[in-house]
Amino acid sequence: MAFFSVLNIFKKKSASDATAEMSFIGHIDELRKHLFRAAIAVTIGAIVVGFYNNFIIKKILMGPTHSDFPTYTYLCKIGQRFGLGNQLCLDKINVKMQSNAVAGQFTVFMNIILIGGLILAFPYVFWQFWKFVKPALKKNELRNTRGVIFWVSLLFFIGVLFGYFIIAPYTINFFANFSMDDNIDNRWTISSYFNTIVPLILGSGLAFQLPLVLYFLAKINVVSSAFLRKYRRHSILIITIVTSIITPPDMLSTIICSIPLIILYEISIFLCLRVEKKQQKIEAEWE
Repeated sequence: MAFFSVLNIFKKKSASDATAEMSFIGHIDELRKHLFRAAIAVTIGAIVVGFYNNFIIKKILMGPTHSDFPTYTYLCKIGQRFGLGNQLCLDKINVKMQSNAVAGQFTVFMNIILIGGLILAFPYVFWQFWKFVKPALKKNELRNTRGVIFWVSLLFFIGVLFGYFIIAPYTINFFANFSMDDNIDNRWTISSYFNTIVPLILGSGLAFQLPLVLYFLAKINVVSSAFLRKYRRHSILIITIVTSIITPPDMLSTIICSIPLIILYEISIFLCLRVEKKQQKIEAEWE
């Protein structure tokens, strides 16, 4: 009898292990499905970008290398309005492009359409990621995440636009006009240009997620509004230093780039404070 009892225990243990193993495999399979759907969306976006590649490459990707780029035009008007004359106006950008690899242009072209497809499909890609994570959340957590897809997507696109129209052109303008000697010409490879501008644009899109990230960190008591207020001056100093490095050496350009990032930081403090007040209200009701 003792033998059969032990045997039954092992059978139950084996059954529970099999269930756990199936559960893990089920999660992996579910993740694979979401990744596959996201990949299809990115592929469709890449096809759209590839179809309009002539406009996207010449007008969008290479836009910051032309002196008539909208950012430079408005910067010139702002300089004139503030009595700076034509100091902020650009006649030309001193740079030439080249490709020094056999498949250099083709590789960059493929990267352009893939990353362009990712940007176009970002809301759907994030939605698939959210569908995978959502079942693990509790009901009260789900109530606090309503509209998350909309806000994440909106902030991402605003960040991408900010990176494209503000950060990228200032960076390109600075490095294009930087020269150690008049005998040295700036001749960039297309891959070097692409590898510089794309991280700036995508990085800005991710940086604009700061309010949402700090909002969720506040909900799990990792950060607080008091902590953010305490280090506000340090954060503003870091933002100013970073923007002054990537922008031309004038105060106006630094201010233009710094203000949106500082506003995002202040929004993060407001959201954290809102979370804390809501948690205090819930705790007061339970007492």
